[in-house]
Amino acid sequence: MNKNPLKELVVKQKAKQPVGIYSACSANKYVIEAVIKRGKQDNSCVLIESTANQSDQFGGYTGMKPIDFKNFVLEVAKQYDYDTSKLFLGGDHLGPLTWTHLPEAEAMKNAEDLIRAYVGAGFTKIHIDTSMKVADDDPDVRLSDEVIAQRGVRLATVAEETYHELLKKDPTAIHPVYIVGSEVPIPGGIQGDGEGMQVTSVADFKATQAVFEKAFKESGLEDAWENVIAFVVQPGIEEKDAGCTEYDREKAKDLMAEIDNYPNLIYEGHSSDYQTKEKLKELVEDGVGILKVGPGLTFMAREALFALARIEEELYYNTDVKTSNFINVLDDVMVKNPGKWDKYYTGTENEIRIKRKYSFSDRSRYYMQYDEIEASIAVLIENLKDGIPLNLLSQYMPIQYTKVREGELDNNPEDLIRDRVINNIDEYLYATNQKDLF
Repeated sequence: MNKNPLKELVVKQKAKQPVGIYSACSANKYVIEAVIKRGKQDNSCVLIESTANQSDQFGGYTGMKPIDFKNFVLEVAKQYDYDTSKLFLGGDHLGPLTWTHLPEAEAMKNAEDLIRAYVGAGFTKIHIDTSMKVADDDPDVRLSDEVIAQRGVRLATVAEETYHELLKKDPTAIHPVYIVGSEVPIPGGIQGDGEGMQVTSVADFKATQAVFEKAFKESGLEDAWENVIAFVVQPGIEEKDAGCTEYDREKAKDLMAEIDNYPNLIYEGHSSDYQTKEKLKELVEDGVGILKVGPGLTFMAREALFALARIEEELYYNTDVKTSNFINVLDDVMVKNPGKWDKYYTGTENEIRIKRKYSFSDRSRYYMQYDEIEASIAVLIENLKDGIPLNLLSQYMPIQYTKVREGELDNNPEDLIRDRVINNIDEYLYATNQKDLF
């Protein structure tokens, strides 16, 4: 068995070193490029995760199976000459997430195949998430920790079997680490304004941890349990349409103190998007060694694309040049295909219109692979390929303007998009100190 370097997170945390890692949960081209580019610049490790609905054995909404996603990321790493020994790939919310409309037998069979696809492709961080109900669960009764844990054990068994099969083909394959726990914020973001969220209680964490440990060991998965490095808890953070619930150290102090009683575990925090860099730093200092971020990064890429579209409109106003009309194209596609946002955005017609474009939950990220949108972005990039006039760059992308003026950044549209994402990445690097991980 080849030890996973991510286990060093636990070593650092237990030594009270404020070291963690941020996990970029995205399949967006510009986000992946920005993450790896910044990792190269910072000489730090990189953790990129694909969520179950992004990439699965059927292709997910991106059209990529796990092996395709891996190859896509590796191609970007090659583009930036990034040391792949520092690159970690994870699978997020792996379980029956996208098959909750099916009975348990079918949903869990699909979930097993999903785990098999990820581990078999060489992903080394596996979030086993069986916290959601399936079709034949009682809708009026809370899903018990015992049921959640037993389903998790089924998936861990498949993961272990698949890893040992992988070792036969690749003796250097790294054993995956596992993330478990049932207190998981809803994948993709909450519905509504997010009020009323509660920090995981110490009693609930202890009970869940005990049930999971017992289930693993009774199933003969002692080796797998040794590779469970983190539990997902709710430290009291979540993005909203126009803000976020910020981390409150005082409210979470009992939960954070409790992790000291578990020498082989740290916390994983989901929905860390839009926390300030100081709040992110507090989370890492308090025991949340893994910070998951998704829409916060794609929001920045979307923001950059909107800025460039405004610049394009100004540059080619009242000319014969065909412009991308990107902002309207994106909204038109979302209106025609509402399935990824209509359950999440509520309010008046105008409020919903604004949310489609600017919500922090960034449901627009699910639409970037549509042909019309990809074609629109291609036109935008082509129209601005020779650089942005500095006066317009200053107006619409002032941070990037300063970097261009100081010679730190090339004045071309794709570098500008990536750099807008890097603004957010730098806040996570400040908080995690992950260049000190190994």
